[in-house]
Amino acid sequence: MVKQNIVFVENKAGSLKRVTGMLADNDINIYGFACFDAPEFAIFRMICDNPDKAEMILNQRGYMNRITQAIVVDMKDQVGGLDELLKIMADSNVSLDYIYTSFHRKDIRPVVILHSEDIAVTESVLKNNGFKVFSTADELEK
Repeated sequence: MVKQNIVFVENKAGSLKRVTGMLADNDINIYGFACFDAPEFAIFRMICDNPDKAEMILNQRGYMNRITQAIVVDMKDQVGGLDELLKIMADSNVSLDYIYTSFHRKDIRPVVILHSEDIAVTESVLKNNGFKVFSTADELEK
């Protein structure tokens, strides 16, 4: 499992840019992200190279944020690759809370970032079905 930062960002012009600017100014690289709209705040989820430092910086600047665990898994870059992963989840009765994508930096192979109610079980299901599950975000650099 990999650490994931979750930041609550106001739904106002420039708010998300202020968050990414703070991270960039502190040499934090964002490997993958998704932003989901809610009425007053957006939920910005990200996998970055230094989640603890990102959390500290965001806390110091008054942002409500936290670190959670997520699963990062290689996905086959072919027609039906995502469908195969989702079929295994469905056949194993695993319900996903959310899912988003990123990629390996060197060869642009896709990865999926996901979360479920029981991520230990989900990780086990994926590994038992031949999927490579990352143990650190640094593996995205390889």
